[in-house]
Parts: sequence; structure tokens; C-alpha cells
Amino acid sequence: MRTVFFISDRTGLTAEALGNSLLTQFTDTEFKRVNLAFIDSTEKAKMAANKIKEASECDGKPALIFSTQISHKYHQLLIESGGIVFDFFDAFIPKLEDVLEAKSSHTVGLSHSMNDTHTYGNRIDSINFVLNNDDGLNTKNYKTADIILTGVSRSGKTPTCLFLAIQYGIYAANYPLIEDDLNTINLPDILRKHKDKLFGLTINPVRLQSIRDERRSNSGYASIDQCRKEVNLAEDMFVQNQVPFIDTSHASIEEIAGRILNKTKLKRRY
Repeated sequence: MRTVFFISDRTGLTAEALGNSLLTQFTDTEFKRVNLAFIDSTEKAKMAANKIKEASECDGKPALIFSTQISHKYHQLLIESGGIVFDFFDAFIPKLEDVLEAKSSHTVGLSHSMNDTHTYGNRIDSINFVLNNDDGLNTKNYKTADIILTGVSRSGKTPTCLFLAIQYGIYAANYPLIEDDLNTINLPDILRKHKDKLFGLTINPVRLQSIRDERRSNSGYASIDQCRKEVNLAEDMFVQNQVPFIDTSHASIEEIAGRILNKTKLKRRY
């Protein structure tokens, strides 16, 4: 067991995301993860340092610290805690300053702040669009969508739409293919009108059965025969109508979104 701290003067999301990406390469080590966000005062920095010392003593090994801490003073307290510090800003900012021949602002929280009201407004608008156009709601808004994800129930449409909105500001709607839609090889009328925006999600029937069983255990909806039938019919529809699609069975939401962006060439709005 090795304790890992993600420390930031704001949300800690950047430190956690980058740190976890590195930790995935070490599959033989078990990590206890601790997120210490909003470390923006001397008192909080000292508290964080004490937690690191305690964890290091408990593990018998120095704790690992992934940090996006801007303050040099608070950063020094982390170093003095005895943990091993991996500071993402310290690793890259000096080289960027050299390359750009400019000094960084050393301003806290810019990546998640509301300082750029236009960017923040775009993010909120895109999230609201997803929520208002989930599961086939308000199909009249499809004309303003950047992309419309479609597929059988529980194939990953809603979380992927939300990720595209939050991370890229993309206006993503989704439409669930129900049995009535799958009785024909043709696209539903509402989707046919926006065929150029369609992107399909499919999934392994066994994986789908497992997901549905958690929602409605021992139901016809979750039966393996029903799952196989729906997936096969949906894939036939995609192929027949030349709708691009990907398999989401063993992919994270981040990977699904990345593959969609790669295939569609959609660009972020902010």
C-alpha cells in the first residue's frame, strides 16, 4: 500500500487526472488516494503536510504527492513533509517560459475559474443543452445540435454527451433506439432529417445484459436474448444507413468521447 496525495489550491481535478494517468502504469502496486483540494492558506498547507507525514509513517514509505500548487510557500511545506513531490507546474512552467520568452502569471485556479465569462457561459450552455435533449427529449432542438448520439438503452449515450459538453462545450443530444424503432432497418424519421449529425454507439450484448440487470434485475429488458436482438438490429441499422458507430463495451467515457471526436472532427467550442 502506498498513499498518494493530490494537492491543489483549487479543485485538484488536474492533479488527480494527471497523477492517476501515471499511476495506471504501475499495476502491481496498491494505492490509497487522498484528494486535498483548496489548499490556499498557510493553515491548510500545514494541515496537508501533517497528513502526509502521518501517512508516510503508517505506510513505512514516503507518500507520493501530485501537486498543482502555485504558491512557493505552500509548495515548500509539502516538500518538508517528507513526501515525494511531483509538481506538474514546476515540471513544465520553466521550460514553457524559456520557449515562449515570457513569464507565467502564477495565478491560481485559472483552468477552472470563471474569469473568462464567455468560456464559462459556453460550458454552462452546452451542459444545459445535453440535459434538455437527453433520451429523445425536445427533438425539435436537433437542428442546433453538434452531434446526436444514438444506440440501444444503456449503451453509454448520456454520460458521453455530458463529457463532451463539460470538456469541450459540444452541444450533444442523444436518441435511444427502442423496439418500435428497431422493427425496421430504416432510421427513425426524426433521425433521418439529421443524418449528417448522427453517431452510433453499440455494445457487447453480454456487457449490456450485465448493465441492464443492475437496473432491472431478472426482467425481459435485461435478458440476454433481448440484448442480443436489440444490438444486432441497431448495428444492422447503422450499417444499412451508413451511420458511423463504435463499440463502447470496454472503453471509458473519456476514450469513447475521444474516439468520437477523432472520427467526426468536431472541434471544442471553448
